[in-house]
Amino acid sequence: MDKKYPLPPFTEETARQKVQMAEDAWNSKDPVKVSMAYSVDTEWRNRTEFINGREEVQAFLSKKWASELDYKLKKELWIYGGNRIAVRFEYEFRNAENQWFRAYGNEMWEFDESGLMKKRYASINDLAILESDRKL
Repeated sequence: MDKKYPLPPFTEETARQKVQMAEDAWNSKDPVKVSMAYSVDTEWRNRTEFINGREEVQAFLSKKWASELDYKLKKELWIYGGNRIAVRFEYEFRNAENQWFRAYGNEMWEFDESGLMKKRYASINDLAILESDRKL
């Protein structure tokens, strides 16, 4: 079985490492690379979508980054305990019509004993912004 270090139970240091690793992976915009941090049977709720397993994660992320252009993400550790981490995040992107957006949200993560994320619950809100208002 693959292991994705650091492993739970998390300390503040290892939780921060996990969050930074997730931010870096998502900013790569590589669906396969990102999916390897999740268990093969991972369960997601992303807004109103329910995604199950790495293959669905890859398909979801491919579609996401095909429509969310110039995507840039920043994650921040909120709290951690045992095998769970909560983060707040914001990301910016533009659509095909060059309208910029900033998305705000939070995620609750649960990891298996191998350090792979088995559950990800994301609540996200989008705000249309001017290009001049970009922060990321």
